[in-house]
Amino acid sequence: MKKQEIDHLLVKMLDYHREVSDLNFTVGKPMQVESAGELIPVDFKPTFKALTPFQTEVIAMNLINQDRRLTHALLASGSCDMSYALPGKARFRVNIFSQGANISIVLRKLESKIPTIEERELPKTMFQIAKEINGIVFVTGATGSGKTTTLAAILDEINENKSVHIITLEDPVEYQHPHKKSTFNQRELGMDFDNYANGLRAALRQAPKVILVGEMRDRETIEIGLRAAETGHLVFTTLHTVDAGSTVNRILGMFSTEDAEQIRIRLADTMRWVVSQRLLPKIGGGRVATFEILGTNLRVKDLILHGESDGKTFYEIMEKGNAFGMITFDQHIVGLYEQGLITQETALGYSSHKGVVGRGIDSIKSARGEATTDIGNLEIDRNYAKSVH
Repeated sequence: MKKQEIDHLLVKMLDYHREVSDLNFTVGKPMQVESAGELIPVDFKPTFKALTPFQTEVIAMNLINQDRRLTHALLASGSCDMSYALPGKARFRVNIFSQGANISIVLRKLESKIPTIEERELPKTMFQIAKEINGIVFVTGATGSGKTTTLAAILDEINENKSVHIITLEDPVEYQHPHKKSTFNQRELGMDFDNYANGLRAALRQAPKVILVGEMRDRETIEIGLRAAETGHLVFTTLHTVDAGSTVNRILGMFSTEDAEQIRIRLADTMRWVVSQRLLPKIGGGRVATFEILGTNLRVKDLILHGESDGKTFYEIMEKGNAFGMITFDQHIVGLYEQGLITQETALGYSSHKGVVGRGIDSIKSARGEATTDIGNLEIDRNYAKSVH
């Protein structure tokens, strides 16, 4: 199979369904595309009922295109990351990985248009975040939850309004920012730097005002990121955490007990915002983002320094901090339900505290004149009915 044939396959897969986000090649399955969080088999002629180990390996080798670094990474660590372009059609973030003796491939389609805060209907707090002068901003969530898109929208807002030097360190470069008011230098892992720690260390010598670090994967990168924030830079980065409150604990968990106290002090001084996000299934198809946002004030700094306790939690601060741009997942999810964007089942399923969301939904239903609790379907009543008979 030649490169031109593979490119033809990728184009066919992209055009097979609306709003394709990922292309999936797995041995024993047909070629599949992902749309709105669901995998859909692609019906080719002639039919590929199940990919063979040989077919996925040939596709992988053509994508790698004899790159020694990528080949070494795949053989040594079992996976490699790269970017791939279909000229005039699409760009992809590619992950090739081994599973047993076989090779699997996932290509995530990258958006070509830079999103804006308004277009993505992101919380207004994002405008506040874009106005920060220094410090560190964490955007967290699961893989594929939209972290990169949110950061791209914030950087675009800076680009529209500030004449500053922005350096991005990415794996790979996803959104290619044009020079507007700001000057962009976008560097890609493996091509322009060998690891995030070294890339960030070098960036401090390149006179940026804003630095984007694609991911802080280890303590060394976090330490350099904190140093950058302490020396007057505005640093954006991502972490894989489930909510804003757990982000601080995740960072501290990377350090020894002896170092943790000093890291608490540095984090309390430099952390500006934590934005966590999840993607929820939307009524009518597609997905909608929900957010949790933690800002910094004296109470937050105190919790970073001394830890959470009964009556003193990040959740409670966010819950009461709406006037300062903060919000919990539960509050945002209730808002999405009120707008008719998600079902009650989705709201409860993706909530952090079901009781909080349940009461919020009941309040909305009550205001609409709808029944709030279906007594007939309560488990306790069904069990009681069984015992009577």
